[in-house]
Amino acid sequence: MVVATGFFDGVHLGHRLVLDRLVGEARRRGEESVVVTFWPHPRNVLQDDARNLRLLTTLSEKKEILRRIHVDRVEVLPFTKEFSRLSAREYISDYIIGRLGGTAVVIGYDNRVGGDRLGPDGFASVASSLGLDVIRADRADTPGGVVISSTKIREALAEGKVEAASAMLGYDYSVLGVVVAGNRLGRTIGFPTANIKLYEPLKMLPGNGVYSVEAETLGRRFRGMCNIGVRPTVNAGNDTTVETNIFGFDEDIYGLDLKVTFLRKIRQERRFESLDALKAQLERDKADCMDN
Repeated sequence: MVVATGFFDGVHLGHRLVLDRLVGEARRRGEESVVVTFWPHPRNVLQDDARNLRLLTTLSEKKEILRRIHVDRVEVLPFTKEFSRLSAREYISDYIIGRLGGTAVVIGYDNRVGGDRLGPDGFASVASSLGLDVIRADRADTPGGVVISSTKIREALAEGKVEAASAMLGYDYSVLGVVVAGNRLGRTIGFPTANIKLYEPLKMLPGNGVYSVEAETLGRRFRGMCNIGVRPTVNAGNDTTVETNIFGFDEDIYGLDLKVTFLRKIRQERRFESLDALKAQLERDKADCMDN
């Protein structure tokens, strides 16, 4: 059994170098490829700036992406304070070898393991001393030389740079939620919207603004535009909403799933002096979305 371990938030292109090595090495050896990951995020348990943590993938999304790239098996270990105190040696011995029967481990360029936070070299040394074969994976950079990381992707999303985030992820970023009732104001100006409540409250939203999106519901996909923000023209509150106008769609989907995939940012959110001015801008936004 060939093992890779980590949180793998986003399962981005940097992770893919590790995971492709994992799958390839397991096939070469005629063994099973296994990803060992954790839930919840360690920062949630250790309170390490947990208030500001937002996730690129939910647990179910992470499992689905791992299956899609042909990882044979995903083991999810509950991350607790007791678990966090295990040394790298104890973790490798008790879990990777003892529980899973691992014969080899694939290590990324920035792997940190155990309560002692062993880096890649220390991790490799301990794993080797315990009888595991050690396979090292390379680092992934963007064409501009930026190291691909979950942190860099979160930063891009926070700035509304969804195309840059998707380029580092290797797929278009999306969110999934249930459609909830809104104030139905959009319908009165010809732009009905589906408001969603995210299933995973810690899932990261792109920064406030208007985006060209793909919307998926009822087993069908549509083009659309999505506003993330506080709706300054019609709302005096500060609650962030996710509202999607689905082009060519006018069915009742309250209580149903809606997946919103972000393609590019159209503009910043802003306040308009009237609903007529807002409607005129939405017409321009829709034309912009339909251009490409």
